[in-house]
Amino acid sequence: MPVSELLRMGAARPIVRWGQPVMHRPASPVTDFGPELQALLADMFATNTAADGAGLAAPQVGVDLAVFVYDCTDEVGARRTGVVCNPEVELPEGRDRRLESRSEGCLSLPGAYSELARPDVSTCRGLDQFGEPVELTAGGILGRCFQHETDHLNGVVFGDRLSARARKALHRTHDDIADRYADDWPVSPKR
Repeated sequence: MPVSELLRMGAARPIVRWGQPVMHRPASPVTDFGPELQALLADMFATNTAADGAGLAAPQVGVDLAVFVYDCTDEVGARRTGVVCNPEVELPEGRDRRLESRSEGCLSLPGAYSELARPDVSTCRGLDQFGEPVELTAGGILGRCFQHETDHLNGVVFGDRLSARARKALHRTHDDIADRYADDWPVSPKR
């Protein structure tokens, strides 16, 4: 189903928080591109929109599948929206590698942010919602999104990439505001 159609369908699902097993193990590859996957993708787009996210991986809605959706801007400010199944991310090396430090958050630890340095551009390869090969290269929020969401599908949350001190501060921030987010957020709005 085209992304434009997926964006019009679907219903928000509760977002799974860090600590749940599905968030900390590699996801199973997508092998079936039929109606069940299309319904999941529509729900993921609806959930990402309700949570005002840049991207969302299937484990974040409790589904053990290696797929993410994205809806954010690239390095030139253009909005880009799509799906990547079974992604692999390639990052620049050597002289081409430039790190960019930005405040990063995660919908599965809502309201908490920390500075994290990541390569300023990434290339993501995988399959689209039809099972056709895709290769996308981007910087800006989208390039970071490719890295963040692919990490999720490998069982890595961005807090795993922080120092112990930064990770503790991130959790303290979340704990201070956790009561603003109902257990079924973003189905129920932020308080």
